[in-house]
Amino acid sequence: MSESKDFLRSIVEEDLKSGKYEEVITRFPPEPNGFPHIGHAKSICINFGIASDYKGHCNLRMDDTNPTKEDTKYVEALKDAVQWLGFNWGENVYFTSDYFPKIYDYAIQLIKMGKAYVDSIDEEQMREFRGTVTEAGKRSEYASRSIEENLELFEKMKNGEFKDGEHVLRAKIDMSAANMKLRDPLLYRIRHAHHFRTEDEWSIYPMYDFAHCLSDYIEGVSHSICTLEFENNRDIYDWVLDTLGLEAPRPYQHEFARLGINYTVMSKRKLLELVDGNYVSGWDDPRMPTIAGYKRRGYTKESILNFCDQIGIAKANSMVDVAQLEFCIRDDLNTKVPRVLTVLDPLKVTIVNYEGTEEIDAPYYPHDVPKEGTREIPFSNELYIERDDFNENPPKGYFRLTPTQPVRLRHGFIITCKEVIKDENGKVVELKVEYHPDSKSGNDTSGIKVKSAIQWVSAKEAIKAEVRVYDRLYASEAPEGLEDLNPNSLTIIKDALIEPAIVTEKIDERFQFERQGYFYADPVDYTDEKPVFNKIVGLKDSWAKKTSDKPVEKVEQKKQAKNEQIVGTEVSMNSEQQILFDKYTNELGLNAEVGNILARDEKLSSFYKEGLSELNSPINLANIIVTEVARELKESNELKFDAKQIAQLVKMIDDEIISSKIAKQVFEDMAKTGENPAQIVENKGLIQISDPSIILPIIDEIMEKNPDNVSKFKEGNTKLLGFFVGQVLKSTQGKANPKVVNQLVAQKLK
Repeated sequence: MSESKDFLRSIVEEDLKSGKYEEVITRFPPEPNGFPHIGHAKSICINFGIASDYKGHCNLRMDDTNPTKEDTKYVEALKDAVQWLGFNWGENVYFTSDYFPKIYDYAIQLIKMGKAYVDSIDEEQMREFRGTVTEAGKRSEYASRSIEENLELFEKMKNGEFKDGEHVLRAKIDMSAANMKLRDPLLYRIRHAHHFRTEDEWSIYPMYDFAHCLSDYIEGVSHSICTLEFENNRDIYDWVLDTLGLEAPRPYQHEFARLGINYTVMSKRKLLELVDGNYVSGWDDPRMPTIAGYKRRGYTKESILNFCDQIGIAKANSMVDVAQLEFCIRDDLNTKVPRVLTVLDPLKVTIVNYEGTEEIDAPYYPHDVPKEGTREIPFSNELYIERDDFNENPPKGYFRLTPTQPVRLRHGFIITCKEVIKDENGKVVELKVEYHPDSKSGNDTSGIKVKSAIQWVSAKEAIKAEVRVYDRLYASEAPEGLEDLNPNSLTIIKDALIEPAIVTEKIDERFQFERQGYFYADPVDYTDEKPVFNKIVGLKDSWAKKTSDKPVEKVEQKKQAKNEQIVGTEVSMNSEQQILFDKYTNELGLNAEVGNILARDEKLSSFYKEGLSELNSPINLANIIVTEVARELKESNELKFDAKQIAQLVKMIDDEIISSKIAKQVFEDMAKTGENPAQIVENKGLIQISDPSIILPIIDEIMEKNPDNVSKFKEGNTKLLGFFVGQVLKSTQGKANPKVVNQLVAQKLK
């Protein structure tokens, strides 16, 4: 365990020291309605890690209280994720549904105590009666029902005698409570749906806030650790357990900041949209931020665990740079995996002064002397090199092969270009070269100076492979929807060439393709007859140059500052911040993470208030303020735009005049010049294209250029829908309306 403890471990130690608990029992309680993502990995590491550190136990419990969205396949995915990360839940996987009879009995007990009642008002009236942050709510007339009537109605609800939504069971707490979560929260709702475990036994299902605390208590959990969005739910957690008078030791809830990563979405709803819309190949698509996706891409469990350790445990939400995760996998693989030679874009090379064949001995780990392992690379007079390793008209600083500049073949000889052969279109198709017999690597007596070594394969012995080059799924640092998808997130190279030892010697399943990056033999599609490799990550962060001209803080520095990041302090909101947070989340519908950022930052909160006075679009305003405006404030204390201009920008998004992607471009101009967004859009011709008569010809052109993909789609590969949509968006530079494009492409492909 680290000497520098986070605030959760400090709480656990104090509880053990005081004798509050004899044993530490935590739980990881996901809802089985999707595959677990990298955010779940953090929670897994925290809950299982704390239990392990203090010689306790962590339960794996499925929060299966919503039968309309849950499935056994999600249960298996969650189990697989925990096991793959190296944690053990013991003999049993727990399910909230195991406790349905006991939870029902507790509900009966609350009714008999006069602390719960069956309510029959509709959802709209319930929202109206709830009140606001500054105004008390109004209790339903049905709260005056007798205990006997409530018991009778609740039993009929259980027996399936009412329709969905006809009645609910509510706790009777306080309709004027400052924490609006305590204003008579729902305990049960009617759901006539088949449950994947209890089948059709139940017609009512407990709400999370009621089932969660009771499940923790039934299992003897000591520390109920959850993310910050449940901070306000803690009062309900305590009320249920205290009101029922459940014996000590009872569990207590503690919150930590959830994981946010740029260029990534972790909303299950948005991930499901990607899967169901065939924008990805499934939950385990290597571009997905799911644990199954990282696993299939080739990430190691050590890299994920190290990442979770580095980002630490804190109380305030923040955004983590995805480059830090990519650094962790590079750092893990750097000393582990063998280096091999591959050619992804082949250019034929004929050595005119060489005959026969030979084997060149080469190490798998050229920079790690203690590590053993070599292979024989076939060498002949017909080779392939990377096309961009030759340049007929090289720019300054180009150190590879040119008509006048020799280069070394990695582990082999130096070659000099003698003739360039081109086709009728002027494309280089072959190089005639000479090799220098006395220049073999490790025994070079030629005296020829070269500044670079390039990869190569022998034409006859090379094995053809499919290489899937994955990039970030989203092009936007703060993605909001499908319009932010990166159309170049997957490139498939069908005719890559790899040296034979990769397949024949079975030395590993992960490799460093020299000068290309780290690659993994796809666990689903790979065969020796048809090798398929997934690109895990490049050798360096190629996005730093794409996204900024400013120096990027090295991720290595973040690693060195590990202790500073891990130490967290539990800082609760003050009363003013809490009022704002409740207003943002309960009245305006912001998610907890956005509401938390706005409530705690006085400048952002003031800016948001001004924006709302101009435009009633609370969610879209909040999103752009906590991402774009917040970043601009961080970099500069003086903004060149005001809240009124931001409201104008958001209105253009709401009215579908521009897309969210174009809005980011407009914002960048606003930040530099202070110009009004409407003027920027008009001057640059950025208005969103929604007219089918303009979009359809673009779709036709793209389909004409990709007949193979059209055929594959019509043969059943519906996952290619995302490819065509992405190509249209790319062709229009993000101006096309994604919803319209999606509909039109789907119609054309029928």
